[in-house]
Amino acid sequence: MLAITFGGEAERARALDAIGAIHRRVHGTLPAACGRFPAGTPYSAEDPALLLWVHATLIESILVVYDRLVAPLSQADRDRYCVDSADVAIALGARADEVPRGWRELQAYMDREYEASSIAVSAQARTLAAALLSPVSGRAAAPLTALATLLAAGLLPAKVRRDYGFVWNRRRRRAFNVAVRVLRLARHALPHAIAWWPQARSWLRSVRPVAPRAG
Repeated sequence: MLAITFGGEAERARALDAIGAIHRRVHGTLPAACGRFPAGTPYSAEDPALLLWVHATLIESILVVYDRLVAPLSQADRDRYCVDSADVAIALGARADEVPRGWRELQAYMDREYEASSIAVSAQARTLAAALLSPVSGRAAAPLTALATLLAAGLLPAKVRRDYGFVWNRRRRRAFNVAVRVLRLARHALPHAIAWWPQARSWLRSVRPVAPRAG
């Protein structure tokens, strides 16, 4: 994603090719029923409908997390990000006429998918979520795992959160809001050398005008 966002045309093309190569290896059939999909339903990472869903959730997550942890985003900011991101989904195989070009369009698409019961949490999904939220075992990693789990649960839609089995109550909600405020303050206190990816810093230097020297 860093190469796609900040790289030149050649670097961007290589990254898209690499993602496409991974997608070509991801296919099979559901081992067990999940939601409205029976066991044996075929899937492929090259399916335009699945590509669109992954794209939509990625864009929504980026905008929601930025809005909460960095700075509020205007409607125009959100719309512009949707427009700027659309060509990546299309390059990877999503249908051009289905890719949302605005924030409200993106939200409407996701609402339709939830209402159609197209989104369901399987046992495999819960196993993968546990591995992602706790990639390192041991007591030393426990606080990070707890924080990652709290943030993930707080950002999910209520039904999806329940289906994953995350505990959510008034105490957890308060802890989530406190964690978001602390992380936002910490993010603003960090210098760009720490808070920004090296690729982002390089890109900013390349587009920032150089002040003329005196004399």
